[in-house]
Formats: sequence, structure tokens, C-alpha cells
Amino acid sequence: MILSKRTLWLLFVALLVATALVTFFGPAERTLGANLRLVVLHGAWVWAGKVAFALAALAGLVGLLWAKRRAALTGWSLALGRTGLAFWLTYLPMSLLVMQLNWGGLFFDEPRWRVPFTFGVVAVLLQAGLAVLRIDWLTCAANLAFGVALWAALGGAVNVLHPDSPIFGGDSARIQWFFIILLALSLAVGVVFTLLVRKNKPETAQK
Repeated sequence: MILSKRTLWLLFVALLVATALVTFFGPAERTLGANLRLVVLHGAWVWAGKVAFALAALAGLVGLLWAKRRAALTGWSLALGRTGLAFWLTYLPMSLLVMQLNWGGLFFDEPRWRVPFTFGVVAVLLQAGLAVLRIDWLTCAANLAFGVALWAALGGAVNVLHPDSPIFGGDSARIQWFFIILLALSLAVGVVFTLLVRKNKPETAQK
């Protein structure tokens, strides 16, 4: 079944509203209080972005290896890369708000902020350049390299004030399920956004 652009937009808005409602009515916590809701949302949001960038890298890898399907795979890699970028550019200000609310100020030298911010800047420049150049193999290779570098850098980032595992490090099943539900909604938002971007994608100029 092929969904129309109007249906996709309605579904996209509905999922955003559902995400907002689940966040608003989510559980509080003894230390963070109601601020926990934004903390969990920002965690789900960044994971959705990481998944989108990983899938963009995977599509890029397959596109490089499968020349006959490269044009189609490039389109998916490009759409998924832009979805990851959308999550990233909305996650970063959310992260600043989480810092302010829970740490009482902004700590820009926190690796869990500095590394994502650096990759956010690179992602903006990269996606803008790929949109201008429109070269299939370059798009595949660039998204593959970016996805691998992002996951490697985040995996190696140390924590200063940021806790190691704020969700699954505790023993609250209610908070863990809250995160899982928000992650599922965030991923659904990403799927619909990717489909919208894919519908609007111009044909690439060179293979």
C-alpha cells in the first residue's frame, strides 16, 4: 500500500502529538522529579537519530556494492541521512535544556555534548554538499563513513557529568518501559519522516 503525501503528513503530526502526550504524562522520579520526562525523551530522540544514521550508512554500503540498485539505495541513504540530521538538530537544543534543568547550568565541555555537537555541524555541511553534488556513489560512501564515524566516536566518548546509563542503570521497570515506548514512537516518527523525504527526493545527477 502506497500512502499519499497528505496521509504521511497527517500520520507524522499524529505521531508527534502522541510522543508529546506520552512524555507529558510520563512518570516522575524522586531526584529529577518531572524533569525525568524530558531526560527520557531526549534519550529516545538521540537513539532514533543514531539508528537513522546507521541505516543511512547501511544503505550506502549496499549501494556501493550493488551497482544495479545504486540509484534506489542512494535515495534511501540520502533520505535516512536527512532523517538522522533532523533528529540531531532537534536533539541538541533539547540536550541543552536537559543540562540547564538538571545540572543548573550549561557544561559545553561534556563529551556527551561536544561530540554530538561536532557531528551535528559536520552532518549539516555533509548533507548540504551531497544535495548540491548529487553523485550516487559519493552519497553512499559519505553516509557510510559518517555513520561509522558517529557510532565509533559516541561509543568511545567518556562521561563527566552525564551518567553512564540513566535509564537501564536503575531498577525502575516503569521508567524503562517509558523509555521503550518513547523510543518506539520516535522511531515511528523517523520512518514517516524518511518516507516524506524520499517522496521529495530529486533524481541524482551522476552514478
